[in-house]
Amino acid sequence: MTIFAPATSAEVLSTVAWAAAEETSLEILGHGSKRGIGHPLQTEHTLDLSKLSGVTLYEPAELVLSAKSGTPLAEIERLLVENGQQLAFEPMDYGPLLGGEPGKGTIGGVLGANLSGPRRLKAGAARDHILGINVVSGRGETFKSGGRVVKNVTGYDMSKLMANSWGTLSVFTDVTFKVLPAAETEVTLAVRGLLDDAACAAMALALGSSAEVSSAAHLPERIAARVAGGMLGSEAATLLRVEGFGPSVAYRITALKTLLGKAGPLEEISGETSKAIWRDVRDIRPFVDGSEKPVWRVSMTPARGHLMVLTLRMQAAVSAFYDWQGGLVWLRMEEGDPEATLLRGLLREHGGGHATLVRAAPAHRSALPVFEPQAPALAALSHRLKQEFDPKNILNPGRMAQDIRDADQFFARPACRP
Repeated sequence: MTIFAPATSAEVLSTVAWAAAEETSLEILGHGSKRGIGHPLQTEHTLDLSKLSGVTLYEPAELVLSAKSGTPLAEIERLLVENGQQLAFEPMDYGPLLGGEPGKGTIGGVLGANLSGPRRLKAGAARDHILGINVVSGRGETFKSGGRVVKNVTGYDMSKLMANSWGTLSVFTDVTFKVLPAAETEVTLAVRGLLDDAACAAMALALGSSAEVSSAAHLPERIAARVAGGMLGSEAATLLRVEGFGPSVAYRITALKTLLGKAGPLEEISGETSKAIWRDVRDIRPFVDGSEKPVWRVSMTPARGHLMVLTLRMQAAVSAFYDWQGGLVWLRMEEGDPEATLLRGLLREHGGGHATLVRAAPAHRSALPVFEPQAPALAALSHRLKQEFDPKNILNPGRMAQDIRDADQFFARPACRP
């Protein structure tokens, strides 16, 4: 196996063009923080983008940042913090969950996996903030889409099309994101001791109010102790985050306390403690345990998430916690993994959704559909897109579907919007 480590866009182009001409496969790699997601790859060569790094444009006043695709996300976030700004969609870090170091994800991987965090309820995901991309297709051709301004019209929105493609359609060389001012004040209101059904009702009530809650999550008993260094204790915690200017945040927190005063004991958390809690919820810290116990990411109707988990627990030992008002359910299988068909069957029974296996032993990932299988019509469209962008199947072949001839998906179904 040869490892190609280009430092420029031209070198990326020449490498992919060579691979296309030779019909030889490439694993597309940044720093490898998400390497354990998807089917294990058996490629002939690796295209390592870690040297394709650096911020190429940052205009704080224009709320625009461009960077080469291999730029570490941690480096970009430090730059934004220095200027009082942020990537509002709060991209998660899969590294610790998969046994790696934190902070190793790249800005290209953020778009390739369409990452988001607890603030997705309000801010959306990576694809909702992408302005432009420069890429190399599997044909060995370079093209660009979008630009460096918030409003631009360039025909088909290829930038959003590439989101969630996991390196199977093209190789990003440069990406441009919209950035936003960071909140002046952040306060979390925690309702303690609620069971999953009561927590779901409390989150729905809060999200339906005028308090402008930006994030809502529920950590069941004992799960709560695994975030922020145990600051929450082991009692269940239903978390509601409010952000903005200080006086506004204080007023909205007071309104939430009045609204939820009878739901259970209330605890107000602010400053760095609040940030640490949401960072750990974002990065799935409750399930960071150094094991290969299967972890599933399930996106479904918020009001049905706790019901699905209850039904699943009748058939399997499982730990769970909830983000996005219950619309995102994280599951850890404690005694091996049940059939993927069982979990996905329960999803259909509870209003639909999709389940992605984000952590498991390689043999386990090889044996089942890691990403949610697509309906026939959508699978056919995905197949046509794959043929247009990577007809020789040289880019991350098999990561999302094991065989190009009978695959039922080529890139993941976009996550259900909350």
